[in-house]
Amino acid sequence: MFRRTFWFTAGAAAGVWATTKVNRKIKQLTPESLAAQAADKAIETGHKLKDFALDVRDNMVRREAELGGALGLEAPVDPDLPVQRHYAVEASPESAARPDTYRTLPYKSNNRNEDH
Repeated sequence: MFRRTFWFTAGAAAGVWATTKVNRKIKQLTPESLAAQAADKAIETGHKLKDFALDVRDNMVRREAELGGALGLEAPVDPDLPVQRHYAVEASPESAARPDTYRTLPYKSNNRNEDH
């Protein structure tokens, strides 16, 4: 009698366990769940790419500083040398007052309706 009860209980427990596992897997494979998993992976990949880009930028600035020091680009200007060449990039009037801003290219619109 104990043997039959034991095997009946073991079979019932195995059935409950298998049913639970299958239901969890089915819920993971629904379209909503797959979309959420894909969105999470995309966000995670975006964060990794952003961290990579920031690392590249930091190392680029560091290397440019090393090269500038090695080439003497940060050295004081000798008055006997000719004047430094001008850049093709125009400085905007408001950026002339603030030296920490970036220069921009001259604006040239390709909008053909602008003249009419």
